[in-house]
Amino acid sequence: MVKTQGFPKKEKLKGKKLFEKLFSEGKSITVFPIKLLYTEGDFNDGSTAKVGVVAPKRKFGSAVKRNRIKRMLREAYRRNKHLVFNNIEGNFAFLFLYLGNKMPKQPEVDNAVIELLGTFLKKESHEKIS
Repeated sequence: MVKTQGFPKKEKLKGKKLFEKLFSEGKSITVFPIKLLYTEGDFNDGSTAKVGVVAPKRKFGSAVKRNRIKRMLREAYRRNKHLVFNNIEGNFAFLFLYLGNKMPKQPEVDNAVIELLGTFLKKESHEKIS
């Protein structure tokens, strides 16, 4: 049985080079309260996408709150990653940044992630065509 909704280790964004590439060359899409940075990359472990999540220490001093936000972002991506996996060609690195000032609720995070992934697919399929 193949697990399709998991978030395995090989899909986690790691490494300073990838993060620096995302911040320097990455394209971005924002749907408040989340910003998505993405860039194409080649991964030699067979994964199609690598994903990272960030919650700012400046806005959320408590590590408990930051970790909660990051768990919500990972869960929203995990539930909706089928939108991306079934519709892209190539390998991408994603970074979800939380921009809001207050603690979010899971439904609003889910909706923002769905909208971000939809916008990403439209942008990428449009760029491939032209």
